Amino acid sequence: MIRELKTLIAVAREGTFAAAAQKIGLTQAAVSAQIARLEADIGVRLFDRTGRTAVLTSMGHQTLLQAQQMVTLYQSLGSPAPEPQPPRMVTLGAIASAQRTLLPGALAGFHGQYPDVRTRVLPGLSMTLLDQVDAGDIDMAVIIHPAFSLQSDLRWTPIAREPYRLLVPRDTPEAHWRDLLASQPFIRYDRASFGGRQVDRFLRSLPVAPQERCELDELEAITELVAKGVGVALVPQTLGHQGWPESVRAMDLGKHGFHRDIGLVHRPERTLSDPARILARLIESSALKLGENLPTNAISPGETQSPTEGLEGIVTHR
Repeated sequence: MIRELKTLIAVAREGTFAAAAQKIGLTQAAVSAQIARLEADIGVRLFDRTGRTAVLTSMGHQTLLQAQQMVTLYQSLGSPAPEPQPPRMVTLGAIASAQRTLLPGALAGFHGQYPDVRTRVLPGLSMTLLDQVDAGDIDMAVIIHPAFSLQSDLRWTPIAREPYRLLVPRDTPEAHWRDLLASQPFIRYDRASFGGRQVDRFLRSLPVAPQERCELDELEAITELVAKGVGVALVPQTLGHQGWPESVRAMDLGKHGFHRDIGLVHRPERTLSDPARILARLIESSALKLGENLPTNAISPGETQSPTEGLEGIVTHR
């Protein structure tokens, strides 16, 4: 039985019978026979065999967890009693804006369902968090979609599309946004971040050379600097946005508008624990709720918009 359980774990990890056979040094036929024998012994269908891929059924996921526990116990026979195991944990990375908006509701719902599972949220830039997911250091991350394609074994779940606005101090004379970018001191969204690179590409597409005053990553800090009259800035209107400070005007970029895509990146679902999969779904649900609760007009009364330029609001993906 232990041999069959080890084969089950290998197939779940590798994703196909052929890959598992190569990994554990058996023929594909032997792997198939062991899985069939295990399914017959316990009376449960473990895999949906569609094409070459072996996808765990719902009972297969449950059996896999039990198999992992049994193999661990078997391997520890004859050894000193192990130290108490730490509680289960789901590790999640998130950019700063997602931590403030998406995560509180999702985490509250998660711990209501899994009171015995710990969560750990790691802050960071999108590139750093993407690397951590790819390396298997964290289970998933809420990040800005990069300009390049994701690695083939990573999965992307879109959450929201956040449009960029030009923020200017309220007492700035009325003018077209392009003229303000050219004439006012500029506070730059850090180019080390995916969002900051989008701003940089946008600026390079214009015949404008901004008068840079400072560069930083924290969106709230950038907004506060604009409010204090330090300069103007291009920042995304984040999911859950409820209005800009009274001393700030936000201008729509019209047909030149651009946005950043926010989403959840993780490894294939078959490699995630049940708690991790549930947390991912709760984060998606939290994004939908935030999108539904946005004001009908996402631009605050004091903000400006050209009569001929349409407003691109935040879009949540359903």
